[in-house]
Amino acid sequence: MTLTRQIRLNAFDMACVGHIQHGMWTHPRDRSSDYTSLDYWVSLARLLEKGLFDGLFLADVLGAYDVYGGNADAALRGSVQIPLLDPMALVPAMACATTHLGFGVTCNLAYEQPFLFARRMATLDHLTRGRIRPWPSICRASRRVRLCQRQHQTKRPPHCL
Repeated sequence: MTLTRQIRLNAFDMACVGHIQHGMWTHPRDRSSDYTSLDYWVSLARLLEKGLFDGLFLADVLGAYDVYGGNADAALRGSVQIPLLDPMALVPAMACATTHLGFGVTCNLAYEQPFLFARRMATLDHLTRGRIRPWPSICRASRRVRLCQRQHQTKRPPHCL
């Protein structure tokens, strides 16, 4: 019997030193501390394409995790998804270094004007030759509410309700 279904391979990462594998930066072969280098991301994209991966999804969040202890101290001490680069800035370089690898990126729409977001997505769509897929997320965690409060917004934006 032959299988006719194809498997899709996608990698999942975040533009920070510690995504969901906290402490892995201590492994001798780990390079996550190089996350601020464009060469790191281009090398990753090339490796994924060589391994026949279909895509790379880059998660993004706004603000720091501040639920434990009521503040961000634990997240800051452990570098838990902080500091974090803007994944959108990484995509053009990775797309230029590859030919078929697709890119998915979390996009928080709570603090961005629709026209500017659409313009950036259209630009990335052209630059990647259609290999970018935004993944909108809107105010999905309590830390976003506190981020609004810290930015002196008295109410959540209507599209977050």
